[in-house]
Amino acid sequence: MGMRLMVRFSGEIGTKARGTRMRFLRQLARNVEDALRSAGIEYELHREWSRLFVETRGESPQAPEVLARVFGVQSLSVVEARPGETLERVVQEGETLFRERVRGKSFAVRARVRRDHAVKIPFGATAVERELGAALLPHARKVDLTRPEVTVYVEVRDGTAYFFTEQLLGPGGLPLGVEGRAVSLVSGGFDSAVASWRMLRRGVSLEYVFCNLGGEVHRRDVLRVLKILSDQWSYGTRPKLHAVDFSEVVKELQAKTEARYWQVLLKRLMLRVGERIAREIRAQGIVTGESVGQVSSQTMQNLYVISEAVSLPIFRPLAGFTKEEIVAEARRIGTYDLSASVAEYCALVPRRPATKASLRVVQEEETKLDPSLLDRALEGREVFDLRAVDPASLSAPEVEIEEIPEGAVVIDLRSPGAYRAWHYPGAVHLDFFQALEEYKRFPKDKTYVLYCELGLKSAHLAELMRKAGLRAYNFRGGLKKLMEYALEHEALPPELVPPEYLFGKDS
Repeated sequence: MGMRLMVRFSGEIGTKARGTRMRFLRQLARNVEDALRSAGIEYELHREWSRLFVETRGESPQAPEVLARVFGVQSLSVVEARPGETLERVVQEGETLFRERVRGKSFAVRARVRRDHAVKIPFGATAVERELGAALLPHARKVDLTRPEVTVYVEVRDGTAYFFTEQLLGPGGLPLGVEGRAVSLVSGGFDSAVASWRMLRRGVSLEYVFCNLGGEVHRRDVLRVLKILSDQWSYGTRPKLHAVDFSEVVKELQAKTEARYWQVLLKRLMLRVGERIAREIRAQGIVTGESVGQVSSQTMQNLYVISEAVSLPIFRPLAGFTKEEIVAEARRIGTYDLSASVAEYCALVPRRPATKASLRVVQEEETKLDPSLLDRALEGREVFDLRAVDPASLSAPEVEIEEIPEGAVVIDLRSPGAYRAWHYPGAVHLDFFQALEEYKRFPKDKTYVLYCELGLKSAHLAELMRKAGLRAYNFRGGLKKLMEYALEHEALPPELVPPEYLFGKDS
């Protein structure tokens, strides 16, 4: 059995001039239709000046949840439509529908009457609230206009009364697609996903650019995060991910430039890649997840130096956010769990990064780099249709294992302090960046199992080792899963396992 939904628009749409408002509403209707089709819901759609009405066919209980993820939707309700030409009929229908709902409870009636030139409504909202309230009172415990247990809503439009008791909030904002297109630089972590969502909410269509420093596993994890943004929040568009291998860029920076400027130089090169792709797809700006002062590359001075690398506008919707606020938003939009498993990975972490880089010095450092570096990186770019791609099909399962083979050399890539606090029995410690330099000299007659905190650095190193002909594996799931494995195989006394590694950080 189908349902009827009344969809209310964002208040911002109502402030637009008539022509702009109609354009926004047409786009919103297209996006709503895409949302319903994507969920496999059969429907009929009717658009009015200030409402959308959707009538689904067959069983479709997920329809409200799907529509609540369409940008430009302020709220929506599952409604019962009844004749509403007269006040008496509205009261009669309302009492029939809600007398059992209010029985023994406190309640309030909230009404809205839209007067239309075509259909003369001879009563107002106050009359509906008063008369329907009086009709329902004998069934209820009392009227409570402040904190009622049940609120009965009535909206009368064009001779029809729509009754409902719940309002499901939508994301608000502007319909996706009405404010042009941008590219978003993404890493898979909390910041870039939340920054992208905030720009989508402003009506900006996005394509994503990922400058890959962490190999195939990192690429897969980024795709998993972006699938949430594309499949659940990008109705009306068909976003793509442009994955650019930055391994040669990293080697060039390490070999030719001063370490304290690596982070700033890397961000400038990433912005240039983003700008080139943006101009190719006729996008009008670049989105980043930077927050002022969050890390050394995001001081005001460094952001100025980084921004100077491109001429397109750079949008930083999280500039004034704290990390706690960003993480809370990630939970709300659904990217938290996946982003939490993607480390903010970078193969360039100098011990003393510049926090107030000089533009002149940075530009001089850039002259040391091969001018064709970005051309080569872009030539090898991979482009993924995010709606169609299955991240699992792109993983490298041969690199990841969930048990320790007998006789394997287990390597802990975490910090020395973390290693001293706990490590897998028999594991040797090796600094990640030292391992990047030395792995080609490892004996090839051994099996290696690598692990780190979240499993990203170890997965990347395992990929590199396998390409060099070594039998190397990453322990899937990072430290948490390894501790669970150690406990199951009696390689670790239970009292030594921190609860957060067994039950999650939020338990």
